[in-house]
Amino acid sequence: MEANTQLNERRLADAWAELHAHANNDNPLHADAYRLAFADPEFMFRRETRGIRFQLEMLKPDLGQAEQGIENTVVVFGSARFVAPDEAAAQLSAAEASGDAAQLQRARQAVRNARYYDLARQFAGLVANYSERQRPADRIYICTGGGPGIMEAANRGAHEAGALNVGLNIGLPHEQSGNRFISPSLSFKFHYFALRKMHFMMRAKALVAFPGGFGTLDELFEVLTLVQTGKAKPVPIVLFGVDYWKRLINFDVMVEEGTIAAKDLQLFHFTDDPQEAWGLIKAFYKL
Repeated sequence: MEANTQLNERRLADAWAELHAHANNDNPLHADAYRLAFADPEFMFRRETRGIRFQLEMLKPDLGQAEQGIENTVVVFGSARFVAPDEAAAQLSAAEASGDAAQLQRARQAVRNARYYDLARQFAGLVANYSERQRPADRIYICTGGGPGIMEAANRGAHEAGALNVGLNIGLPHEQSGNRFISPSLSFKFHYFALRKMHFMMRAKALVAFPGGFGTLDELFEVLTLVQTGKAKPVPIVLFGVDYWKRLINFDVMVEEGTIAAKDLQLFHFTDDPQEAWGLIKAFYKL
């Protein structure tokens, strides 16, 4: 009976999202002036109520984290496409058996990139193991974008250390669900990228960016810009994967062309070592 009650409660909660999807498919509900304003999907999803939705999306994760003592985080970004070493090995075995050249090339690439998954997992474990020995007010928690790949690896490292960890997921056309290693009470879903970005920065004491795509670059340069312009306090910014980042972006060209100052190169550090990455953060805060 209890399981059925929980299932029904979940269905009731998810019904709101279903109503939104229903309306987006040109199937709006019939207007009903007598509905309570906050219980009226057609009203709450109007363009004019967007500001209210902003406020709610800011408030819910903030209260949820504050109630659980999450005040300091290390935010880990990186590709959602990298898989764990064991999964990459399985893909390689299947590709070798298939004889498909394209599949084999992708599988070999997955094996190469799987090391970043393992390194992100190790890094998060270092942070979590340190944090668990501190008094609650001094603990630092792993926070990710909540998806697969590097995000999953970081949440996994913290989870395996027995530590709470945060996932700030985003609703996408091709649904991205929170990975299974996020603490369930700290797995949040956002509609607005802007609000999600604000939540990353509100509690961030450091940013660690592993190799990634457009999303990773977006978040990295957002933080670099905020710190460079003084809109955010300086925090350690670590680019994990020296070869990747130095091949991808020639920061020296920006200095040569006068688009940034030479001192701006001091805003971030390169490393390939989880212990060194954690050491940079500890040295910054004199932990």
